[in-house]
Amino acid sequence: MTILKTVSAFLAVLLAGPALAQSPAPAPTPAAATIPADPALWVVKDKDTTIYLFGTIHALKPQLSWFDSAVRKAFDASGQLVLEIPLPSPEQAKAVIGPLAMDATGKPLTQKLSADDRKVYAAAMAKLGFPDTAFDRFEPWFAAVTLAQIELQKSGFNAAEGVEVALNAAAKASGKPVSGLETLEQQLGYFHTLPQADQIAFLISSAKDIDKFDSTINAMLDRWKAGDAEGLSKLMNEDLSSQPTLYKVLLADRNARWADWIDTRLKTPGTVFIAVGAGHLAGKDSVQAYLAKHHLVAKRVRY
Repeated sequence: MTILKTVSAFLAVLLAGPALAQSPAPAPTPAAATIPADPALWVVKDKDTTIYLFGTIHALKPQLSWFDSAVRKAFDASGQLVLEIPLPSPEQAKAVIGPLAMDATGKPLTQKLSADDRKVYAAAMAKLGFPDTAFDRFEPWFAAVTLAQIELQKSGFNAAEGVEVALNAAAKASGKPVSGLETLEQQLGYFHTLPQADQIAFLISSAKDIDKFDSTINAMLDRWKAGDAEGLSKLMNEDLSSQPTLYKVLLADRNARWADWIDTRLKTPGTVFIAVGAGHLAGKDSVQAYLAKHHLVAKRVRY
């Protein structure tokens, strides 16, 4: 179940709401945000550069008051916003997602599954109201991501309420440049280039735990609101270690590259606000752990 949550939510935002990047809504206002939330925030700095690290949940429920207090202060003090990827326009998303999501071999997805796996997958699809052949033209990773998108919406989470959407809108409104640690092509490419066996394992893991999605995603949200970074990381990443290819490609390798980026960025004066999925900012292979290999310390901002 946690693989689905860890790596699918951000892609669900891309699939469900790319138009938000083209015409961003105004940033949330205190009047609209009534449910307290104090998610974790870190800072890395030297004598002339300050870099904030903020762990996000890519789709949220309405009215959460997270964009205030220390988070808002850090954002306002920053001259640049850096996301995992810049939010794409609908045209950009369509151009990139289509070729990577469609299966080029022509072999239907359901025919790639063993008899046992197909039963699990068919049962999950039936619970969502779809025939098991609905995604036959697509690669297994895309079917897994789409399951996550549907379940997020059923659980009351909305891409339009996601952290990246709000930060992107606030940056545009204040004239801050927005950039990405990765490109859309890179991020989707991680899934597209996974061996078929790993893609299928990703899909079946998602299908097996479809009934647990609501309770677990809400538990994740509670830990995020409380700033419980380690607790959130355990929920997000607890079974990635059982699938070493996914763990390496989707978590450890990316965190190492992002730490390299931060080390390089510290050589240029200024203040930067980085927002990435919260699962990347806790655990033994977190961004902070890789920063330590550069002899850099990310300090928790207490508020």
